[in-house]
Amino acid sequence: MKKTRLCDLLGIDYPVIQAPMNLITGAELASAVSNAGGLGVIGPNAGAREETNDVVETGERLRQQIRKTKSLTNKTFGVNLMCASTDLRPDSKPFSDQCTKVVVEEGVPVAVLAGDEPERYVKQLKGAGIKVLHRALPVNVEIAKRAEQSGIDAFIAVGFEGGGHTGFHRVPTFVLVPQVVDALQIPVIAGGGIVNGRSMAAALALGAEGVYIGTGFIVATECPAHQNVKWAIISASDTSTTTIAGLGGIVLRALKTPLIERCIQMEANGNATEEITKLYRSGYRKGMLEGDRERGTFIFGAGAGSIQELKSAGEIVKNIIEETEQILQTL
Repeated sequence: MKKTRLCDLLGIDYPVIQAPMNLITGAELASAVSNAGGLGVIGPNAGAREETNDVVETGERLRQQIRKTKSLTNKTFGVNLMCASTDLRPDSKPFSDQCTKVVVEEGVPVAVLAGDEPERYVKQLKGAGIKVLHRALPVNVEIAKRAEQSGIDAFIAVGFEGGGHTGFHRVPTFVLVPQVVDALQIPVIAGGGIVNGRSMAAALALGAEGVYIGTGFIVATECPAHQNVKWAIISASDTSTTTIAGLGGIVLRALKTPLIERCIQMEANGNATEEITKLYRSGYRKGMLEGDRERGTFIFGAGAGSIQELKSAGEIVKNIIEETEQILQTL
């Protein structure tokens, strides 16, 4: 497959980036994706069963995951860092500051900043020789322009189809990506509903130079998400997920579980966004790690309806690239 600017920027074979997801994207998955030629990314609270309230402990947990990843691959990998101005926890900034410090100390090659304040860490990270990708939350063309001015190396545009948190503007991938591409000079990475070679070929046709895949890697054998979550993805249809409003100008896309249905009813009743957000966040561990469909939050995107089987991360990357090449040749 022809390399894009993103491949040269990051030193990877294929412009496939595994999206970082809370609790379920640790060293095993990140290293497997990187070993397959893509970019694996360690997510928040990787390797843990629950979040900690200790800033130093959070940083040291991350350090352990970084060192474990280095022991499993000699390829480029990344770490997710939060740069959000608004969060359920008002004390979230010290955690991000500490994790950024650890990333710099450990010489991680790539950082993926998620949130609305990339300028908070760009100078520090780039000063340490780290490549910086930014996943804007929320996201639109004007936000993308401001992010580019902060000095980031590439911009991640995730459309409304994506799982987890997306922008409250609810702009679909096919609308968002080409307009962001036209507005920026740096490489744009497309996310949201991209799970296979067909959707990757479409993203490249829209002008993206890489893809950002979350749901597609939840079903990887190296991902510690509960088997119930993986089977929910395999059995999902095009209408299996829904969205609810969250804090800070974002919305959450997740499977329609009883807990999420309660959130939807609360939203209809006019409950405060903070109250709704606390409820669905309370189901992260119960859902993603314990597989509790009644009390848990199963976070994945609308593209789940196109996923039919469980595979290793290496097989997923290989199949995506092979299908993309075949489609591009056919076109």
